[in-house]
Amino acid sequence: MVIRKLFKFEGAHIVRNCSSDRCKKSIHGHSYVVEVFLEAKTLDAGHMVYDFGLFKGTIKDVIDSFDHSYSMWKNEKSDYKDFIIKNSDRWVEMPVSPSAEGYSVMLLYIIDKILKNTVFNNGEDGDLTVSGVRVAETVTGWAEASKSDLYFMFGKNFDLEDIVFSEQVKAEWIDPEMWDKLIRGEKFINPTVKITH
Repeated sequence: MVIRKLFKFEGAHIVRNCSSDRCKKSIHGHSYVVEVFLEAKTLDAGHMVYDFGLFKGTIKDVIDSFDHSYSMWKNEKSDYKDFIIKNSDRWVEMPVSPSAEGYSVMLLYIIDKILKNTVFNNGEDGDLTVSGVRVAETVTGWAEASKSDLYFMFGKNFDLEDIVFSEQVKAEWIDPEMWDKLIRGEKFINPTVKITH
């Protein structure tokens, strides 16, 4: 069974090396819609794939990191990156171009890591997985990444350490240390549920 959770953010970027001059030469923004698809073969004690309320923690914080932020590709010229870092509190440096495709595969990668580092306490069988992430930057255009895209598109070309969030972004998370914990492989503990019959 598959469930979908929708998120939104307002973000800015430049997509270097794309075909459109407007996109590759000018800062511009979009009203993004992010859809996260989770899949499981079994249901938890509440007969859910995953409680929608649990999305309000780490996964929401990661996606919200891009709201009113500037997303920049790690291969930007250093003087431009320095300018952004100096003049903007909220920014994210990405190991992939901040295209809809780049966002979708990177968010899928991050959410996959989060789920693999989460201790579930409501009867989940361990088969819960992120099956896809869809990112729409306009009402008419979106990209969707599935698990096979992680290897096909990027292989082992990036790790969590290659994604950098500004200090202001991290300060606004529920747990400002969340990213460092994820990199270290520390476990996130979901609430323990008292099962009633």
